[in-house]
Amino acid sequence: ALIAMLVVTLGSGVWIFAGLFLVSFAGLHFLVGMPFTRVFSIAGSITYRSASTWELAAVPLFIWVAELIFRSSVSARLFTGLAPLVDRIPGRLLHTNVLGCTLFAAVSGSSAATTATVGKITSKELVSRGYDERLAVGSLAGAGSLGLLLPPSIAMIIYGILAEVSVSRLFAAGVLPGLVVAGLYSAFIMLMALIRPSVAPAGHQNFTMRDYARAALDLLPVVALMGIVLGAIYSGIATPSEAAAVGVLAAFVVLILLGELSWDLVRASLLGTVKTSTMVCIILISASLLSTTLGYLHLPQELGAAIGAMNLDPLALIMLLAVFYLLLGVFVDGVAIIVMTLPMTLPLVTAAGYDPVWFGVFLVLMVEIGLLTPPVGINLFVLQGLTNWPLGRVARASVPFFLLFGLAVVILVAFPQLALWLPNLLYGG
Repeated sequence: ALIAMLVVTLGSGVWIFAGLFLVSFAGLHFLVGMPFTRVFSIAGSITYRSASTWELAAVPLFIWVAELIFRSSVSARLFTGLAPLVDRIPGRLLHTNVLGCTLFAAVSGSSAATTATVGKITSKELVSRGYDERLAVGSLAGAGSLGLLLPPSIAMIIYGILAEVSVSRLFAAGVLPGLVVAGLYSAFIMLMALIRPSVAPAGHQNFTMRDYARAALDLLPVVALMGIVLGAIYSGIATPSEAAAVGVLAAFVVLILLGELSWDLVRASLLGTVKTSTMVCIILISASLLSTTLGYLHLPQELGAAIGAMNLDPLALIMLLAVFYLLLGVFVDGVAIIVMTLPMTLPLVTAAGYDPVWFGVFLVLMVEIGLLTPPVGINLFVLQGLTNWPLGRVARASVPFFLLFGLAVVILVAFPQLALWLPNLLYGG
């Protein structure tokens, strides 16, 4: 009954947070039998507890860093700085999509911000220089998703809060899988350039040492921000939430040094931050209420017992969950997927012997695949706005990178130490 209510409510086009609240209220009142006064009391306490979580403070701060960079010349400098470094690689400037998204993801923590910022520069620039438009758009759709996997990932913060897992360990766990995904994308671009040389213009530019020095200066703002934020976390000087505040301060310093800090920029970045942060936080709060409803109905325990009765081995369980998340990603936003399903799936995977940190990386990878699937793939909508293409055309361009994400999931399942080696090295385990 609860699943039916979710399908009907979310399928009717109601805002996700409103749908989750409605289903939770209906479940507690009609299925559990609580009076509405008690339901409102529970909703109030959960809202306060969820909204006052200290780790959640990192979300708007990292989003603010992304907004500040998006509205400054730092994003344009990213493209000009990477251009000389990839000119001799098959596919040439197409790699700026992958490398640019990888660097920006390590500062912003947001997939939509990563795709929009890098795409704003490269989508038109690459086409005007004669690069294959479909491969340019597809690589942007795929690489932009790295914003959810590479630290400081907002999705990792939300997972850590709900699963009660160290966010710092999750950040470390996402590094190597994120680099593997980026490597797969660059390898695919190189392969396509070798098979079909027409995807990239022939010839090379003759860059001088002065050009390489200028490129290093252009990359310096993003690299400095990335080093400050991640260095503060991994050195133990700051928690992820404190490092987010450090990142905002560092972004202001960078903009002052570039002579670009203005009241209009700060005002616009704050408005964008409030809109995005409110969306993420209110979905998290409403999903916490849904989790409570699931607990009162004993659904996680019953689901665990039902799957346990199937006598699935750990690998079969993960394969079943992969299909489940793949189907869910077609209809539901990534943050909502994490907060809606975690109370049911986390007990299953931990009982099967999987590390919750590893499962966090697996879950975020599956959510990232959902960013490339219509009708709710956020990255597809971002690129549709940048290119004015029909959504179906954008989705078709992203298919190879969708499949490469699936390959990354297979690699992660086959080699779990890919996610666990770095956090165990840094924090023990």
